[in-house]
Order: sequence, then C-alpha cells, then structure tokens
Amino acid sequence: MLVLVAPGQGAQTPGFLTPWLELPGAADRVAAWSDAIGLDLVHYGTQADTDAIRDTAVAQPLLVAAGLLSAAALGDTVADVVAGHSVGEITAAAFAGVLDDVAALTLVRRRGLAMAEAAAITETGMSALLGGDPDVSTAHLRKLGLTPANVNGAGQIVAAGTMEQLAALNEDMPEGVRKVIPLKVAGAFHTHHMGPAVEKLAEATKSLSPSDPKVTYVSNKDGRAVHSGGEVVERLVGQVANPVRWDLCMETFKELGATALIEVCPGGTLTGLARRALPGVKTLALKTPDDLDAARELIAEHASA
Repeated sequence: MLVLVAPGQGAQTPGFLTPWLELPGAADRVAAWSDAIGLDLVHYGTQADTDAIRDTAVAQPLLVAAGLLSAAALGDTVADVVAGHSVGEITAAAFAGVLDDVAALTLVRRRGLAMAEAAAITETGMSALLGGDPDVSTAHLRKLGLTPANVNGAGQIVAAGTMEQLAALNEDMPEGVRKVIPLKVAGAFHTHHMGPAVEKLAEATKSLSPSDPKVTYVSNKDGRAVHSGGEVVERLVGQVANPVRWDLCMETFKELGATALIEVCPGGTLTGLARRALPGVKTLALKTPDDLDAARELIAEHASA
C-alpha cells in the first residue's frame, strides 16, 4: 500500500523550486498558477531569500505549488492513501481529487493571508522539542502556557505560543527533552492565536464545490480517514486553530497496511518521521527531479504488487 504525503510550513528553502522548473511544461504551469492567485511563485521559488519565503502568505502557496508540481512529474501516481501535514492537507486534498489545482492554490493563498494577519496581532512562534516523553512534555508545555500544536510522533512535539513563552521553554525544558529548535514559521499556528483566520477561511470556502476523495484521505485532526469532500473542506478550515496529530496519521497508515511512503517536494521532514515511527515501510523524499526515477520505480513496484 502506497502513501503519498505533503509537508507543511518550514520545509521551504531558498531556490528549492529552481530545478523543478526545468522540467518540460513546469515553468508555464507555475506561471499560470501565479497569475491565477496573484503571487509570483516562480520568483519566490527561485530567487527570494529566507526571510521572504518565511512570510506565511508566501510560504503556504509556494509549498502547495511545489507539492502539486512534483507529484505531477511522477506521472499517473496511483497512491492508495494521501495525507498532508498542516498546509500540506490542502495539497493532499488536490491529490485526492477533492479540489482541482487552481482551487487548492486559491484556497491556500487566502489561508496564508488570513494566518499572516492573525499572526501579526501578537508576536508568536513555534519550536520543535526533540526527545522526551510526549505526556510529560505536553503537561510541561501547558504549565508554561504553550500549546502542543504539532504532535508528530517519533519523539517530536512542536510547541507554539508567544515569544516570551517560547523563551521560557528554552530556559525550562521538559524532562528528557534533548533540544528545542525554533522553526522557520511566522506565528503560533494551530493554536487559539489563529482564531481570526478560521472565520476568514470559512468564508473563503463557501464558493468551493468539493468532490468526494477518490482515494483514502487521512486527516491530521485525528488520524481518521475522511470520505466526504465537504467534511475534508470543513476540516481544512478548523485545523488552522487545532493541533496537528501527525502521530495519529502514522498510526492509521500502519493500520491500513502501508508498505511505502513518498513525500512530495520539498520532502524530507515527513519521511524522517516515518523512518523512526514506521519501521519496515519504504520511504522516499522528492527533493529534486533527480529523485523522480527512484520514486517511479517504487510506484511501479507497488502497482505490480
């Protein structure tokens, strides 16, 4: 069983889209998407610096575009299961046929703008905790007023809150935590700080006409498979202010009998988690077009099986 996953914000790096635009038709496709959403994805994916692509309103559409472009380069990918981490859920919704590419990019553009506006109200951020017991860490974070915004499994939790709360965490780490790493994001996503963005995103989805998923779509709200297009969109709205439970998604992959997992561009984060949490499952991250042949071989292997 093949799982196709899409990473969330923080996976982007300067120039990461450059080699992908050299593929036949890729530059034209991204240029058309840029016109459709009013954002120069080519510029931000090839020339912009770290600070520019850290901007939530830029990073989110850029990540979805990269995921769609790299998946299209695989050809007719027959994934059995799809899922995405945070904003990657919009990419996954396109993989599943719930939204077409332009609808997905239009929605993520509005999501990014709404979340950037919400983040500007209070200076907030997110930090990853490496190591430690999840229950112990979660209790400690709540004591500091922080939210366990991403429970990623494989010993990783991401805390979110004000910069003062995150500074306190650096001085008072939970027992067993080896390191606290600030993330390249511009707000406390998946917390109550994003409440204003939920209302705007809900309004933005009223014009959508979602289709039911054509493959198994796993939601990172609770790791449950969702079979209604309307419910997928409803969850995309709510997850902006709700914690990401990637640990539960990986449990579902295991229960469904996953044997391989491919992470679309800019891959690496989710395959790293899968290697630790899903032993025996083959993993492959699409970082550059050089990874495409290996990914196609893996897809063919599962198609024949």
